[in-house]
Amino acid sequence: MSKSYDPRMHSAEHILNQTMVRMFNCGRSFSAHIEKKKSKCDYHFNRNLTSEEIIELEKRVNEVISSNAEVHEEFFPRDEAQKVFNLERLPDDAGNTIRIIKIGNYDSCPCSGMHIKSTSEIGKFNIISTGHEDGVLRIRFKLND
Repeated sequence: MSKSYDPRMHSAEHILNQTMVRMFNCGRSFSAHIEKKKSKCDYHFNRNLTSEEIIELEKRVNEVISSNAEVHEEFFPRDEAQKVFNLERLPDDAGNTIRIIKIGNYDSCPCSGMHIKSTSEIGKFNIISTGHEDGVLRIRFKLND
């Protein structure tokens, strides 16, 4: 793990991804750069977000964070996990037992990263900026205590 790795930020990324899926019926981010000070997620998307959509996205992510949802892990055999989850982004050495991170009843996804125990540890989610280029929507965000 890099020195700038932050389990709070990584857990916020999961919530952002699920919120994007729910709001826009798009897939989870295909690329992410998660660091302590600020992070970014890239989505296959056909346009930039409007200012109203940015406000609503931020609001929904913060609602999940403020719900104090438990963040926990469960383990599934690979053949069971691949029936429910996309395993493409897992490292090659993930093995035959797949770790699923669950954030309350809001999100579940395979992940090998470190996470917090409750969303109450995350802080306030803020979108710094968005941009769209060549079919890619980039969302930059940070957390405030």
